[in-house]
Amino acid sequence: MNDFEAIDALLASTAPGRVPLPPAEERRRLREGLNLSRTQLAQALGVGASTVGGWESGRDPSGEVREKYAYFLEGARTKLDAAAAAEAPADVPGDDEPAEAERVVVTDDVDALSVPQPCVLCGQPARHQVEGFPQHLDSAECGPAEPAQPQKPAPRQEPRKPAPAGRQSQAARGVKVVPVGRRVQAASDTPDLIGSAVAAALAEHAGDVEAAAAALVKRAIPDAMALLDHTRKGGRYDIVAHPWLPEILRKQTARGADQVWEARPKWTRPELPAGQHEVTALDINGAYLSALKTHLPLGQLEHSTGDHHDRRRAGVHLITPPVWDHDAVLPNPIGNRDEPGPLWVTEPTLRLLLRLAGPKYGLCDPPEIHESWTSGATEGLLEKFRIALKDARDRAIGEDDDVTLEYVKQMYSKFVSTLGESNYNRELYRTDWMHLIRSQAFANLWTKAFKAYDEGLMVVRAMGTDELHVIGDWRAVFPEGRGVTEVKVKDVYTVGTDQDQAMQALESPS
Repeated sequence: MNDFEAIDALLASTAPGRVPLPPAEERRRLREGLNLSRTQLAQALGVGASTVGGWESGRDPSGEVREKYAYFLEGARTKLDAAAAAEAPADVPGDDEPAEAERVVVTDDVDALSVPQPCVLCGQPARHQVEGFPQHLDSAECGPAEPAQPQKPAPRQEPRKPAPAGRQSQAARGVKVVPVGRRVQAASDTPDLIGSAVAAALAEHAGDVEAAAAALVKRAIPDAMALLDHTRKGGRYDIVAHPWLPEILRKQTARGADQVWEARPKWTRPELPAGQHEVTALDINGAYLSALKTHLPLGQLEHSTGDHHDRRRAGVHLITPPVWDHDAVLPNPIGNRDEPGPLWVTEPTLRLLLRLAGPKYGLCDPPEIHESWTSGATEGLLEKFRIALKDARDRAIGEDDDVTLEYVKQMYSKFVSTLGESNYNRELYRTDWMHLIRSQAFANLWTKAFKAYDEGLMVVRAMGTDELHVIGDWRAVFPEGRGVTEVKVKDVYTVGTDQDQAMQALESPS
């Protein structure tokens, strides 16, 4: 259960009452202490991010949303107080010992600082640090660097002529930095492995686009692994690249499959209203690329039993799935399955089922967990890898660069497909990761199907990782484009006829 579902559960079990709100600065501190953005909190409360910003500036909410906001703040304070007590050091430094800045761990990758420190990007005080570097989590909070405090009057010098417009010096512009391990370096010094590989391939093949693209596709897997290694430099976690795997993750026969169910959707709405309907088939962009952001186990999987889910761990779980009563309008979250009874599912599938069973959705009962194979996990393990691929993809689209676009697509798709037993990727053998990333893509598609349904569209089909068919004004629900947060039209077709509607009217009882 995530933080928002915990709030919902609390609200569902508690009678509303008017609770005084803490001061505005305390409200922001409590939210940031849990590493929650204004947008995340706003979505949970059903308001806009700017509204939350107003509350944190001194305005007070009213009505039912005030009570929800008060409950959130109380819960956040309790959670942070408990975390601070657990992290408190046993020894207190003496008067002659400088006390280190106390830190409260918020997530696997982000720490909250009790004493603000200068942001490595803008120099202004920051309340968080990412992998050891003080930073603002919201780019909107990054302001111009603080001017240095004057000390002694400097010797009088002749004024320098201003640089011509559009030709400011590097010193005037400032130097953007990025973290590299425990140090920082200029962003301009960061190697562009993808751009360099494309340029080298085009040069090698004398500008022949098709030949360069073919060569890049062949080297997509080793290049993806090199990019992963580069983005993992200075990472907080050492991954186990070739762990021992339980039998459920091993193929039953040479050409067979293992026992893990990925919940791939293959659903078609069984019936439409009478009449003629225009259906739009939407293509979800970069489905596997987006799915790289998922909870992945770091080490070797460990066995446990019992109906309990630990959100700090990830892996595969043997569950009895709940009954799904919404097949007429929405696909089953576990996909098409003919056989009843328990089955092994991945972390994304289990988390999706638990969300849908919570008070926010209430669409099904909770699944029953029988046993699990899990390890300590983080959602940000592949985040720098994903962002590097996404940025390259965005640039390629903006520059109409089909060579880079296809190269990037092959890198992330083959990275996922060769994580299991493959002769093409011997550097990283994580069959569990392969299943989890695929399942996250399927869960993401289901979430988009539910969003369409919740916004009033009629969902007609959901297929694989990237195909969603709907009836209605989909542009009011999904942004159109080629970005990973956008969708594009794959097909438009018509279902039903006016004659069908007339025949159904004649056949219906008077």
